[in-house]
Amino acid sequence: MGPHLYLGVIILAVFATTVANAEIKVVCAKDSIKITWKINAELVPYAARLFLGTCMASGFYVLPSGEGEAEFNYAFADCKFKRQMKGKNLFYRNELTYRPQPRSKPAAYVYPIECVYKRPAGWVPPFLNPGAGVSEGRGSLVFHMALLNDQLTHISKTNVFTLGSFMPIWAAVEQKSHQPLLLLMEECVATTTPELLSGSQVYPIISNYGCLLDSKRGNSKFLPRYQSSALTLLLQAFQLRFGNEVYIHCKLIAWDPEVLDAGKKACHYKKESESWELLDDSSKSSVCSCCDSTCKPRTKRGLEWETNGFSHHSVLGPLIIVDPSDSKTNNVSVPAAYSQEAQSKLTETP
Repeated sequence: MGPHLYLGVIILAVFATTVANAEIKVVCAKDSIKITWKINAELVPYAARLFLGTCMASGFYVLPSGEGEAEFNYAFADCKFKRQMKGKNLFYRNELTYRPQPRSKPAAYVYPIECVYKRPAGWVPPFLNPGAGVSEGRGSLVFHMALLNDQLTHISKTNVFTLGSFMPIWAAVEQKSHQPLLLLMEECVATTTPELLSGSQVYPIISNYGCLLDSKRGNSKFLPRYQSSALTLLLQAFQLRFGNEVYIHCKLIAWDPEVLDAGKKACHYKKESESWELLDDSSKSSVCSCCDSTCKPRTKRGLEWETNGFSHHSVLGPLIIVDPSDSKTNNVSVPAAYSQEAQSKLTETP
């Protein structure tokens, strides 16, 4: 067994060296990327182990010389590209990898991929960066929560959704003169009333200190952030058995972006990998491992922040979820986006 294992390690090392000597050309387009990866003949039989992020090569050709050429033509929305905005630039980042072993093992070769663009004017919708407002008291912050349209460009003009469609729910905190803040949804539940009562029936959406439960049993997810002080939840529309109107109640937290742990996080379930992933840094997803059990927060510091006004309870609704197969819903009218009672629970929408 020993000699075979040793030989396998040598082969892997040789292949890794071969890949490292390969020729890689990258062309960044407006919303996509084209990569040409030329590999030596020794690696041609293993072309299926070349990846861009989570994507295999979109095309592969054997050249007359016996060498191979892998092509990756993908949009930035594919392959788990990471999008980041810094200053006046917009970055899309990913990695080319050679993985001769299963994905659970480290890649034998990693080549960083980066496309940099000037941030387009208006790329971040203005309302996603809330302007000045009156704070609720000394040391406290102003929080916002609203329903967005499908394009994520403005407040939604309707609150009627088809069962199974997606509802973009946006939340933000005004940073003002505070240090950079990270907006988190610590807990969200759905119910049929604008107020949570002791006997209210609730449907948990986010619990366990930031675990998006509905991403595991459904297809809900957090969208990549525009900025740390705002968060968008893409919630799949569902119906409550105990009523037609739905209100979403959330506890919002403003937190230190440099300190993420089991008690302060934004985690959603990735069905492709069958694991929980940390929205803000997938390399630190281990803090999400408690989402299927019980997450224990670091209570002392969290309590201090919440006492100083770094948390807020918001409610959004009513939302009307209609089932197209139900003839009774065909005549549903479209009311105002928020009831007056619910709107009073929200801080003023941006």
